Amino acid sequence: MQPPLAHCTVLLNEAVQALHVQADGRYIDATFGRGGHARAILARLSAAGRLAVYDKDPQAIAAAQQLAASDARLHAVHHQGFAALAEQPEASADGILMDLGVSSPQLDDPTRGFSFRHDGPLDMRMDPTRGQSAAEWLATAEVTEIAEVIREYGEERFAQSIAKALDRRRQERGPIGTTAELAQIVAGAVKTRQPGKDPATRTFQAIRIFINAELEELQHALKAALRVLKPGGWLVVISFHSLEDRLVKQFMAQHAKDAYDRRQPLAAPKALALAQVQRVLPSAAEVAANPRARSAVLRLAQRSALAWEALP
Repeated sequence: MQPPLAHCTVLLNEAVQALHVQADGRYIDATFGRGGHARAILARLSAAGRLAVYDKDPQAIAAAQQLAASDARLHAVHHQGFAALAEQPEASADGILMDLGVSSPQLDDPTRGFSFRHDGPLDMRMDPTRGQSAAEWLATAEVTEIAEVIREYGEERFAQSIAKALDRRRQERGPIGTTAELAQIVAGAVKTRQPGKDPATRTFQAIRIFINAELEELQHALKAALRVLKPGGWLVVISFHSLEDRLVKQFMAQHAKDAYDRRQPLAAPKALALAQVQRVLPSAAEVAANPRARSAVLRLAQRSALAWEALP
């Protein structure tokens, strides 16, 4: 039997500090993963404090349920993506944490199909019990759609060449079924490589984001967080690539930045939903100890007292 796959929670202390945990507060870990952040939040809660968690991954949910069985403060475990935050009552949470990274057990488990470093079935679903796998999508998608996905979600300049190579492979030998096959095809289509970076990195990222509708779900979750947070509550989001970080940055700026209307120079400034927007990066020591932390960006903001109905 293989030993359990280790997971090192990125920005653990910084994220929990950013939540400004109150002992009797109510918190939501919208991406439980393997529970690193959740356990750190629970360690700061009193017997009256409460934590709810979300995750798409059945293995993560199993770990969360096991933790909940021994700790009543973890009062709700939701096998759902964080867009389901919209189902929470308005102004009910003192803090919401979203860690947008793929966990090490997911990356390192060949059966999940997330990594080009380990050969396995080409799946890439956060929840392998629902939806279309990467292999199923690649078997039927048009070349133009494949190219668009790789270009937009992977920011890959060789997207068209990769899409055509994938199509040729389908025509000649049938569907692409494994991560090693996909990585090999991409490597043959990418003309130049960044030093120290596998040529398949951007393509794997793009397909994973598309298959799991990650950016669309993030947009829904951020909007829901504004409704669910109490006045004074904190929103904390950890991103790992530029596309999702850009979304978070723009969202927080949109709801925290004064907009000057030149047509009404004497008008009162509009009320804002967020304040105290900040950015935190991992320390050099953390990056040295855990290279997967190098691209992490934590952004936090505090919910104002502006009523949900008054939001633009």
